[in-house]
This record gives sequence, structure tokens and C-alpha cells, in this order.
Amino acid sequence: MKSLVTLVTLVALLSATPAFAQMNATPARPATPAGNSAVSTTKMLWSQITGYIVKSAEQMPEADYSFRPVASVRTFGQMIGHVAGAQNLMCGAALGEKTGNEDDIEKSKTTKADLVAALKASTEYCKRAYAQSDAATAATTKLFGQDQTRLFALALNATHNAEHYGNLVTYMRIKGMVPPSSQPAPAPR
Repeated sequence: MKSLVTLVTLVALLSATPAFAQMNATPARPATPAGNSAVSTTKMLWSQITGYIVKSAEQMPEADYSFRPVASVRTFGQMIGHVAGAQNLMCGAALGEKTGNEDDIEKSKTTKADLVAALKASTEYCKRAYAQSDAATAATTKLFGQDQTRLFALALNATHNAEHYGNLVTYMRIKGMVPPSSQPAPAPR
């Protein structure tokens, strides 16, 4: 229930961003394939928030990858590694595949280049998971030791990314940076 409330809140927040408004104003936006509306909707939310995370990872200077607002939280770099590892875990569950541990990347990668590459690789891996049909995502999978649907794993991944993008926004604001979701939308061509 908490994840559902978070996902609904995420939809409401994202719909107020300039990038979302521009995305919805594009006339060439493809229609949702019949029979795949749940996965397509979840993918749309995941794609936007994950795009913001990737842009944040690219925007933050390497010297600030070790920044943490207080000693009890992850550094910016650890947060990027955590998101990448969690994506691999949850999208693996959505595909019915076994992946490494959630914290493998966070514990093994330390440079900006390695962390951005791992984040992009996990995002590419997830694209395959979000390409499934609604029917395929009705199958059961194991996630955190519990039986869940594959769609649940996809929705949880989108929700988890949104949670941690909120952390990254705070880190960036403390550093005097404008996070991707608050940057002006590009001018139409």
C-alpha cells in the first residue's frame, strides 16, 4: 500500500514538472499498446525519473561524489551505486533472472566514470524488463524473499528510483546546483 501511495504521489509530482509537460505536449507521442497499459505507464514513470538520475550523475563533479550531507547517509557516489545495484536486482526479478547483490556496485565502484557507466548499464538492462507485456508481468517472481508479480518489481523499481532521486536533489541543492527536474525545458525546435 505504501508503494502504491508513493507511486501515485510520484505521478502527481512528475505531472507538474516542465519536462513532463513538454513530454506530454509532443504530438508524436506513441499510443499505449493495447493490453500493455500497466507496464507502459510504469515504464513512462521509471524512464523519466531514471533519466533525471542519470543526468544528476553526469552533472555532479567528480570531486563531489564523496559528498554526504551528514555522516550517517550515503555519499552521492554511493547513492548512484545503490540505485544501479537496486535496478539490477529489481529488473532481474521482473525478468525472472538472478542478478548480483543489491549493494555490489555501491561497494565496488568509486569513480564517477565507473558509477555513471554502471548506472547506464543497469538502465539498459531494465529497458528489457520494462519491454514485457502486461501478461508476462503477471507472472510470479521472488523479490526480497517474497513472492510478488513481475509488475510489482517494475513498480517498486520506479518508486525506489524516485525516492533516491529526492535524495540526490537535496545533495545537489546543498552544493548550489539546480537538479535536472528543475532545469528549464529545452526550447522547441
